[in-house]
Amino acid sequence: MEWQEILGLVGGFFTTTSLIPQVVRLYRLKSAREISLTFNIFLGVGVSFWMAYGIALSLPAVIIWNAISIVLVGSLLFAKVKYNN
Repeated sequence: MEWQEILGLVGGFFTTTSLIPQVVRLYRLKSAREISLTFNIFLGVGVSFWMAYGIALSLPAVIIWNAISIVLVGSLLFAKVKYNN
């Protein structure tokens, strides 16, 4: 594996896993008042475009981490709708 691919995998790991504490907190508190719907929609759209970019150029690190990010952002959006106070 080339160093550039390792760089992409490590960067993607930290960027993507940064969403996990927010998702966990949101579901524990069952409150999404502090979550911005606009931010999450823009983030979801942006991550979807990044994943499409990764698919178009066959970049595994970009595809993998953005696919996981889409799931996490989807969880945030679902919770925002479900727990919006």
